Amino acid sequence: MTEIFPHNPQYRIVEIFESLQGEGYNTGMPAIFIRLGKCNLACPWCDTDYLTFTMMSLSDILGRLKSYTARNIIITGGEPTIQPHLDTLLNALKAEGYTLWMETNGLNPAPAQIDFVATSPKARYADKYQKQCIEKADEVRIVVDGDILAFCEQMEKKIAAKHYFLSPCEENGIMNIHETIRQLGILNSRPHAPVHWQLSIQTHKWAGIE
Repeated sequence: MTEIFPHNPQYRIVEIFESLQGEGYNTGMPAIFIRLGKCNLACPWCDTDYLTFTMMSLSDILGRLKSYTARNIIITGGEPTIQPHLDTLLNALKAEGYTLWMETNGLNPAPAQIDFVATSPKARYADKYQKQCIEKADEVRIVVDGDILAFCEQMEKKIAAKHYFLSPCEENGIMNIHETIRQLGILNSRPHAPVHWQLSIQTHKWAGIE
């Protein structure tokens, strides 16, 4: 049976704004962020209120985008891959000529329309990633919310990526930067390490931008 999509579907929108990418390989690049609501994980240190959102139609989203100048769009969340009618949104954005990036936790494959995939697997859900996991991405970012060394080694084998990053975990306004660079050093000092890990910090918070 063929699934029929609504002509002008509604999406769970936490926020839409224009800024600079603050982390990872594309740090500093201008982009429009479309933050979608709801997630299939529940990390206690998450800095996004993904359960607070409004429903917004596709036509209203496209209208909002016309007020911005950036031609890169970052689809983020929450978790974008669990959104209903996601293909309809992505197809409409591609038809408007936007370059599409996605930030995902990597439990589901990224849609074919995405030009740049940044995946952030979560070590506290390592058992889920043993069962299913994205197989390739442009970059992998892992938050250091504990001893994540073994998990990083697992993700090296599971996810083929161009770039691998560790990011400090921020709780109550404090980043565990010392612990992050300590584990970064351990990963990169392994004999015959298969990949080189780099540091990714949420520079937008230091710069005081959204």
